[in-house]
Amino acid sequence: MMIESSFIPFPSEVVVPPAAYKAAAGELNVFLVVLAATVGATVGAIINYGLAYFLGRPFIYYIVNSRFGRMCLLSQDKVEVAERYFEEHGALSTMVGRLMPAVRQLISIPAGLFKMNFFMFLLYTAIGAGLWNTVLAAIGYYLHSFIPQEELLETVREYSHVISMVFFLLGAAVIGYVVYKTKKKN
Repeated sequence: MMIESSFIPFPSEVVVPPAAYKAAAGELNVFLVVLAATVGATVGAIINYGLAYFLGRPFIYYIVNSRFGRMCLLSQDKVEVAERYFEEHGALSTMVGRLMPAVRQLISIPAGLFKMNFFMFLLYTAIGAGLWNTVLAAIGYYLHSFIPQEELLETVREYSHVISMVFFLLGAAVIGYVVYKTKKKN
């Protein structure tokens, strides 16, 4: 989850529910799943906060406007939206922002740019990440009650070619979008 809270877009929805599903099957501990996901998200957020706090807006905009930033689907506009959100809602936005998919990845940057108190940032970030990961874990955990593991695995096997094609098409769409935006900008 550290990756999710950094510049690299990687949704926690891909990791936490399946881990909680395994916890419901007795293979993992659901509380440790939530704890590990929350610690990971918080560490990633601290990295973004620290970069913004110590290196400032010019560095953040340099990263966002670089090839790496474009590959990670970042833009200066997205950072500015996160900054406005932070300005409007203050320190509490670091907690609420953790519950919002598009904002979650970037809300630590304005917190660092505006020199938010580190301990308040840490507290709000951990609470928000903990809430989000608890919701995701609950979904995965209770899914096990409705769909037994054997049935889920059989369904995945049966539709694996469709699932693979969907992931391939999504990947191709993302690559196409990045190439299109890069060429359009140049």
